[in-house]
Amino acid sequence: MATTKDYKDFVLEQLNLLDNITCKSMMGEYLLYYNNILFGGIYDDRLLVKIVDSNKKYNMQESIPYDGAKPMYLVDDIDSPETLRDIVLDTCKDLSNKK
Repeated sequence: MATTKDYKDFVLEQLNLLDNITCKSMMGEYLLYYNNILFGGIYDDRLLVKIVDSNKKYNMQESIPYDGAKPMYLVDDIDSPETLRDIVLDTCKDLSNKK
């Protein structure tokens, strides 16, 4: 099942506290970037972020975005723009250090 445009638009609206969010379509799903850092995506109407040390404190459930992919964290609380902002910033902090 591919992600609906309505769900993608809702997630992007919830991420509006962050500048420089970009979204790229990929085979019916969407990859999400913050300041050119790939931090997650929208898969089957689910927001998932990469697993890094600094976002473990949010106690998110692991989920597989698609067959053969590495596990990612499922972001359940997408109704809070502030929480989403914090998750993205913490995730990208660790990802930018890996470069």
